[in-house]
Amino acid sequence: MTDTQAPASVLAIDDHALLREGIAAVVDGEAGLRYAGGAGTAHEGLALFRALRPDVTLLDILLPDRSGLDLMATLRAECPQARIIVLTTYRGDALASRALKAGALGYLLKSMLQSDLLAAIHAVHAGRRYVPAEIAIELSARLGEQDLSARELEVLRRVADGSSNKRIGADLGISEQTVKGHLKNILGKLAARDRTHAVTIALQRGFFSV
Repeated sequence: MTDTQAPASVLAIDDHALLREGIAAVVDGEAGLRYAGGAGTAHEGLALFRALRPDVTLLDILLPDRSGLDLMATLRAECPQARIIVLTTYRGDALASRALKAGALGYLLKSMLQSDLLAAIHAVHAGRRYVPAEIAIELSARLGEQDLSARELEVLRRVADGSSNKRIGADLGISEQTVKGHLKNILGKLAARDRTHAVTIALQRGFFSV
């Protein structure tokens, strides 16, 4: 960085104040970076993003008032060049895949912040992707596998809630036979033994959370 270059600004959107404080301390201690601010909700985060236009945004995927992925879509719609690193406690490959497909340049588990945060910020600020090796390995292991469709996810979420096939059909406006067809497809795509096993796999891989 030359004397005329401003440090790269970093915004953190996460509902844990202590985590934001830790990020601030690490970022402000690094040459070439500046902690611009932090927000605990999607609403606050959107307002700060609009006001600050940070160079890099750290975004928790689970916020109290709105999905982080949904917020990311809004940020990128308003600012297509937004450089976003998703933060999460979930290591599932499906969640990482969704985040990266939605436009995130980085994906970090919160347990990796101490070791990978600065490297991730520098990489993403430079326009490169940053995905830790263990997440990349999980992603590559699933290459070529079929994703669950939106309707299959709806069915599986209701299975996770304990709904019967009949109730799922009524809720979604489809026949019980159609529900069974969706479940057959789900079991095949996830290589699951039964519906309970399918829910377990879906949770582990980050298709949804409960």
